Amino acid sequence: MKRIFILFGVVSFSFMFSQQKQVQRATIAFLNVENFWDTVPSADYIDGTKDVHNPAFHRSVPIDSLQYLETTEEYKGIWSDSLLLGKKVIRHQILADDFTENSAKNWNKEKYNQKLANESKVISELGRQYTNDNPVIVGLIEVENRQVIQDLISQPALVKSNYGIVHYNSYDARGIDIAIIYQKNRFKVTESYVKDIVIFNDDGYRTYTRGVLVVKGVLDGEKVAVFMNHWPSRSGGEARSLPKRAAAAKVLKDEMDKIRAEDPATKLFAMGDFNDDPVSASVRKILGAVGDPSQLSEKSPYYNLMAKLYKAGVASLAYRDAPNLFDQIIVSKNLYSNEKLTPTYTIYKAEIYAPSYLVNNAGQWKGYPLRSWDGDRFTGGYSDHFPAVSVVQKVYKPGK
Repeated sequence: MKRIFILFGVVSFSFMFSQQKQVQRATIAFLNVENFWDTVPSADYIDGTKDVHNPAFHRSVPIDSLQYLETTEEYKGIWSDSLLLGKKVIRHQILADDFTENSAKNWNKEKYNQKLANESKVISELGRQYTNDNPVIVGLIEVENRQVIQDLISQPALVKSNYGIVHYNSYDARGIDIAIIYQKNRFKVTESYVKDIVIFNDDGYRTYTRGVLVVKGVLDGEKVAVFMNHWPSRSGGEARSLPKRAAAAKVLKDEMDKIRAEDPATKLFAMGDFNDDPVSASVRKILGAVGDPSQLSEKSPYYNLMAKLYKAGVASLAYRDAPNLFDQIIVSKNLYSNEKLTPTYTIYKAEIYAPSYLVNNAGQWKGYPLRSWDGDRFTGGYSDHFPAVSVVQKVYKPGK
C-alpha cells in the first residue's frame, strides 16, 4: 500500500487591524465524527400525525420499545416526510445492530464515553487560537441520532458553551444523520428544514442519502444561513457516482440562490463532506463555487475557502490511497472583503485543522487521519476526516 503524507495548513487572509479597534470573532466549523452511534439498538419511528418540524415526527427509538408504539401499516412505499403524513410506521437501518455490545464491534459504554471525550476535545479546539472560545456554530456529520448529540454537548469541554441542537433524522439507509450545534447566546435560530436529495441506483430504484440541512438565524446581530451537507459517496467509482453528487449540488445551489434572492444581506455558509474536491464538476460547475475571490460576481457569488488549500496540496482525508479535500466551506461573496476590518462579519481565516494528535504517525496509514475504526476494532482515534474551520471577524461594538 502506497503511503501518502497528507499535508495540512492554514489559509490566512492577512487582515491586520489597528490596536485601537476591538475585534469580535466567531468560528463556524464542522467535522465528520465517523460513525458516531450510541450503544442502544434502535430504529426510526415516523409519527406522521406530528408536525414535520417537530423532532417527534421522525425519531430514533430503542428496539425494545417498538412493541409499545402504535403502527398503522407495514409501509412499503418511498420514504419521505410528505408521503408519511398521517401514517405511523417503523424503519430499520442497515447498521442498526452493528454498534452494540453484542455485535462484532463490541461497542460498549466505555468506548462510547471515550468517543464522546475525543470528539468534544476536537470541537473545543476549532478556531480557539483565534477566538479564545469554543466555536459558535459546528456542523456534525455521521451522528446516529439526537441523543448522541445531546451526550456530546454535555461533555465538560463543551457544556459551558450552552449549545443548542438542530437535527432531523434522515432516511439514509445506514441510519447516519447531519446536524448543527450552536451557542444559544450568540446565534438565534429563526428557521430550519431539510431539503431532500432524490437519487436512484442503476436499476432505477430510489436510494436514500442525507438531505441538505438549512438553518437560518441571527449571528451576533447579523442574518446568516448555514447549509450542512453530506453528499453521496464515490461508491462504484467517481465518474459513475457523479450524477448523485450533481443532484446534491443542484439542491444546495437552489437553496442558496433562493435565500440570497429573498435577502441579499444574508451571509451564507455551505459546508460539509462533498465527497468531491474543490475542482470537481459538482462543486465548481454545478454549484458554481469559484476558487479565487477575484472571480466573484453577481453571476458567481459563492467562494470556496478551501480551493487555495487544495491547490497548495492540503487534504482532509485519503480516499483509495489518494489525498482529497472533500471537507469544504463555501461562503457567499458578502463574506469576503479586501478591507482589513469591517463593521460586519467577513472571513478572517480558513483552515483544515490537523494537529499532530489527529494524524496517524506510524505504520501503513502514516499521515492519514487517526480514524476511530479499523474494521470492527475501535482504535481510540478520532475520525477518518480532518475538520474544516472558518473564522469571521468584525469591529466589536459594545452593547451590540
